[in-house]
This record gives sequence, structure tokens and C-alpha cells, in this order.
Amino acid sequence: MDLKIYYQKVREVEERIAGDDAVVISVETPDGGRSGVATEVPKRLAAKMVAEGRAKLAEAPVAKAFREKAAEAKRAADELAAASKLQISVVSANELQKLRGTGSGKKD
Repeated sequence: MDLKIYYQKVREVEERIAGDDAVVISVETPDGGRSGVATEVPKRLAAKMVAEGRAKLAEAPVAKAFREKAAEAKRAADELAAASKLQISVVSANELQKLRGTGSGKKD
């Protein structure tokens, strides 16, 4: 492979990509690569993968759906992490009054 042609192709693909990241769809490769797996990668890496024939750029609606799905998964993971941090303590009425500093702790 001629390196000049390779890097020229990488630059051409990179120019077509808007933004810093791109969603690529993998293609089947002889070394065991599975086709149809969507991934978000940096712009330069996406250009290299396309130039090498290991992936293709996702169409705009597919990329949008992928990013929305990833954002929803992140929200769910954040909610789960926040829920696991919730701590509950059971306190008797007397202890609560002592903590508040009100009353003598006796019921009237």
C-alpha cells in the first residue's frame, strides 16, 4: 500500500466528518470483525477505520439514534449510581428530639 495514497484518503474522509467525534458502523473483516456494530470514536480514528475498510460512517439518522440511546443509558446509569448512594437511618422519637435539641425526650 502506498502511504501517500493512504494518508490522502484518511484526510479526505476526515474532512467529510463534522464535529470532533463520529459514529461508525463496523463491517465484517477476515480477521473476525463483526459487521453492524455502532461505535462513537474520535474523528481521526473514524477516518482511519473508513480508509482501511474496517468501518463505514453512519448516516445522520443512525448516528442521532445511537447518540440518543447512549445518552439514555448514561442517564439510567447516573440514576442508579445516585440511588445506591442514598442512605437511610432509623431514629427513635427520643433520639430525634435530642438531635433537634427540643424537649427533654419525654412524651407528654
